[in-house]
Amino acid sequence: MNTKQIHASCIAIGNKGVLLLGETGAGKSDLALRLIDRGAVLVADDQVKLTPKGKTIIATAPLRIQKLLEVRGIGIFKLKVKKSIKVELVVQLVEQEWIERLPYPEPYECLGKYIPQLRLCAFEASAAIKIEMALASLQDGSMTVGAFKE
Repeated sequence: MNTKQIHASCIAIGNKGVLLLGETGAGKSDLALRLIDRGAVLVADDQVKLTPKGKTIIATAPLRIQKLLEVRGIGIFKLKVKKSIKVELVVQLVEQEWIERLPYPEPYECLGKYIPQLRLCAFEASAAIKIEMALASLQDGSMTVGAFKE
């Protein structure tokens, strides 16, 4: 089976996986921590294994870092986790100036599959809420213009 390991974090919001991508220091673990505080569950921090399954991509943590989350400035914590999750959304964490006000759809390609993607600044106070709204929109179609609608 074709598997890919990437530098990222992944959390589960309900039964939907959110893959957080970005450079070192972009805020992946910080945003994951804020989402966990809002009820999400950790899948993997720092490294994520991605495996195709049918038309989807499944995320898991590499064995050596399962259940671990780095909280910068404090240490590494062992948390309750979800062992695997279907990736429903990819969030590219970028500087504020790289975010378009009303972006065009730009899916993320991974192992021959395409996943809805958006760009956010991890350190905005509203970043966690924006991710939750994006996931809801993917389910109910409430977004009329933007990252998932032309």
